[in-house]
Amino acid sequence: MFKKLFLSVLMAMILSTGLAFASDKININTASKTELQMLKGIGDATADAIIKYREENGDFKTVDALINVKGIGNKKVEKLADKITVSNSE
Repeated sequence: MFKKLFLSVLMAMILSTGLAFASDKININTASKTELQMLKGIGDATADAIIKYREENGDFKTVDALINVKGIGNKKVEKLADKITVSNSE
């Protein structure tokens, strides 16, 4: 009985921690390739393209500016908008 209770509490803690992390937005101006790939619809090549774009053009000023990256269209930007941010890089 104690083992089941312990496992239930442990799972609740793990899941609640995961949800807290999930609510944090990814800053596309500072995110690593691995962090970018955590976004649904962003694979290896697209993550590379985002990084290359910001290295060549500077920080993104708005989330919508992501449309300028090769391989990213309006629909993808709309799907990502609530998961990303363009806060000033530090």
